Amino acid sequence: MGTTWSVQFSAPTSPEFTALQVRLDSRLLEINAQMSTWDTRSLISKINAAEKGWYAVPDEFCTVLDAALTLAEQTQGAFDPTLGELINLWGFGSMGPVATPPHGQALRTALLRSGWRKTVLNRQHQALWQPGGVHFDFSSIAKGYAVDEMARIMDDAGIDHYLVELGGEIKARGNAHTLHAWRVDIMHPHADNLESKNPNPALPILLKNASLATSGDYLRNFTHNRIQYSHTLDGRTGQPIANKLAAVSVIHESAMQADALATAIQCLGPENGWKFALEHALAVLFFIRRQDDYEVKFTPQFKDQAGAECTHQARIEAIARQSQNTLLN
Repeated sequence: MGTTWSVQFSAPTSPEFTALQVRLDSRLLEINAQMSTWDTRSLISKINAAEKGWYAVPDEFCTVLDAALTLAEQTQGAFDPTLGELINLWGFGSMGPVATPPHGQALRTALLRSGWRKTVLNRQHQALWQPGGVHFDFSSIAKGYAVDEMARIMDDAGIDHYLVELGGEIKARGNAHTLHAWRVDIMHPHADNLESKNPNPALPILLKNASLATSGDYLRNFTHNRIQYSHTLDGRTGQPIANKLAAVSVIHESAMQADALATAIQCLGPENGWKFALEHALAVLFFIRRQDDYEVKFTPQFKDQAGAECTHQARIEAIARQSQNTLLN
């Protein structure tokens, strides 16, 4: 998947490390072979190049696409798993980076060929309708699914206390070695730019039997004519997001859902994303850009699930103060 993974765990007896690593590696390779657009031999790449018609897909592929299409419907297309061609045009796909935004006609053509409503998933027969020309992309959901699968392997191995991570997506089970919940840090969107004695402020949370995923417009981007273009595209426009929501973190039982929801909410923006989070009772943390600082806020569910360290208002206010005078691109 073009990223790294790690596992931390504690167990009363030492498992067979080599066998456990082989199982984890093998499962990740299987997922990669189905869902990586960077591999021309993968299933998703073959479907993207296929002619119009129905195509059988395995259970894993069906599960991820089903979740993605459900979220696309819930967000009215803000989240969309059919943006592969547009992602390549903007330089964030397997075709490599670009130095300038794509031409308008190329964008309009690609947008016409995209759209979650153009495809159909027959769940009963695990078959996908390729209308011809649609390029699927699971980059905003497949990593989360892979984390869930890593956790399943740890469960199957009888390990009750672990923290698994892939490309920044995290899932925790049980407790850390100190018998307390796992502590993880949510980094400030522009930590390196802050004028502070602490150059890397973070919001510590306690994660137990849950997953954490973060989406931020600062993670991958390029700048042209002093305008920054984010790697996250709004499926409704085919354009990089350009709202004030700098970063979103989601806590959810499923890493796949947390991964996709973080992207979806960021596409919806600070107002509609907040409404969506409240309507669906989601645990979400928002970093919202203001004129000279950031507003940090979270839903009641996030407060309940993130642990005492996050809910301490002084800590929130300290991070907000460290955001002042940040120079934004």
